[in-house]
Amino acid sequence: MEKPFISVIVPVYNVEGYIETCLDSLLAQTWPNFEIILVDDASTDGSGQICGSYAFRDSRIQAVCLPYNQGPSAARNEGICRAQGAYISFVDADDRVEPDLLEKLYESLRQAGAEVSACGADGIDLKGGSAAVYTRLEAIRCLARGAPFNLVPWGKLYRAELVKNTLFSEDIFYSEDLLFLYSILKQSRRVSYRPDILYHYTQREGSQMQSGASERKLTAFAAQDFVCQDAGASFPEAAEDFRLLALEANRCLAVLTVKKGGEGGHTLGYLKRIQKNTRRHFSWRILKRCPRKRDAAALLALCASSWGFWLAASAVTWMKRLGGGR
Repeated sequence: MEKPFISVIVPVYNVEGYIETCLDSLLAQTWPNFEIILVDDASTDGSGQICGSYAFRDSRIQAVCLPYNQGPSAARNEGICRAQGAYISFVDADDRVEPDLLEKLYESLRQAGAEVSACGADGIDLKGGSAAVYTRLEAIRCLARGAPFNLVPWGKLYRAELVKNTLFSEDIFYSEDLLFLYSILKQSRRVSYRPDILYHYTQREGSQMQSGASERKLTAFAAQDFVCQDAGASFPEAAEDFRLLALEANRCLAVLTVKKGGEGGHTLGYLKRIQKNTRRHFSWRILKRCPRKRDAAALLALCASSWGFWLAASAVTWMKRLGGGR
């Protein structure tokens, strides 16, 4: 019996130092029947040329270049629209995968009769867990808790019809992954997970994830708000977990904003907007569920006063610098 066709979608933007390693790992797949769709999001380095070179040498690769930079959601959507596979997987262009990624993800999905399968990954703070098959509600709760699988689209295999009926929100640039996965899992009957480390995530210095607040970053609020509100109605068992997830994301963004500043120098203005959204999801009950006391204290300080939070976080930053980062 012929193996099902799988489409691997790779959004590409300014990753010339990584893309070849990524593509070489994909071309080494033990799965015999797949295509790779490279979507260059108007890179300003040599990424586009590398994509074209690989596509010229291997017929399994299709290289597409967007006319202007639109963000990873638009790049992924372009790949989804072009995908011919019965199943779809996403890989980031600066990461690499094991040769049996597609084979093991498919077997996991097939054996469980699932619509989505997920695997373990390294290079990222991931709690992991034992192999399991989850119902819709169980998978939603796993998503809210970030365990055992992560909150991003990569490291997973999806039935193509689910993805084509969902797509990514192109007006949301951060937490769009959470919104996409929530929508996918809400439509899935079963989700399978195997803990094998099949995906290797690369944490790049100077990435946008490590920058301060910006208008693009604050679009995350729309995704978090929707998921929290919808889960409150559809999956009340997971509602508090999603609200805690939103609070943790806001705390991290607030700390980065103090360290790196806000877009256009409007650091305090962005902190006030982060504070406003944090207050929307805050409750004493959820605060008590915060895993670390210092994180709970930081959230409490942020809710109480954006100015006070800025002073406290700035003092901590300076103390760390004086102490050599300890």
